[in-house]
Amino acid sequence: MSTASVWPLRAGAAFELAAELGYDGVEVMVWADPISQDVAAVRRWSKRTNVPILSIHSPSLLITQRVWSPDPEIRLRKSVEAAQQLGARTVVVHPPFRWQRRYGDAFGDLVDELEEKSGIEVAVENMFKVRPPGGSRNARVSAFRPSIDPTDVGFRHYTLDLSHSAAARMDALALAERMGEGLSHVHLADGTGVPKDEHLIPGHGGQPCAELLEKLVSDGFTGQVVLEVNTRHAVTTAERARALAEALLFARLHLGQ
Repeated sequence: MSTASVWPLRAGAAFELAAELGYDGVEVMVWADPISQDVAAVRRWSKRTNVPILSIHSPSLLITQRVWSPDPEIRLRKSVEAAQQLGARTVVVHPPFRWQRRYGDAFGDLVDELEEKSGIEVAVENMFKVRPPGGSRNARVSAFRPSIDPTDVGFRHYTLDLSHSAAARMDALALAERMGEGLSHVHLADGTGVPKDEHLIPGHGGQPCAELLEKLVSDGFTGQVVLEVNTRHAVTTAERARALAEALLFARLHLGQ
């Protein structure tokens, strides 16, 4: 379970719910939550709840451009260092923004270098286009360089996010095929196809969530499946727990567990 799945609660609540519901581990989303930025604090929560840290989501969002450093290269390097210190296998990172020219020019080489030196998988995530300020209702532009589809460049490891594929109106199964053996990480969520990042509970939208999970099993997938869902409208802890339990049951059912 991604710690983002309990927002606006902090990462500690994610560890507690993951332990209570029987998740195998957590992905730490590094963002404004001070716990998520503190390797020692995250380690304490992991030990306290006996929930391992499987992956780190680098602070790649627009709202996290000042977390750890204003330099995106430093943020990615620190994410890999955090993964090493916490025993995580994977770092999830978004493609560079279009205005990050120096970082964008060096991004592919940087990812290769970090993977080779650290042994950590740096899995580049698919994204989606957004409506430009003042644009018409149907106008969409990519904020990413060179595109929202990381297979346009080619990386050793990929993250496939089903909420993002929904917002992009992209065929998630075809994207998985393009990623091929490089697909090592999945953000399991759902979406209705509206051009925004919904992160619905799987089965509540139009994405082929079940089909993708079953394909992973048949293909002998050995990567990670992380529930990255939106529970911010939950009024009570019990309501949030029910949503996260449903998401976990969906994943285990279609992964044959």
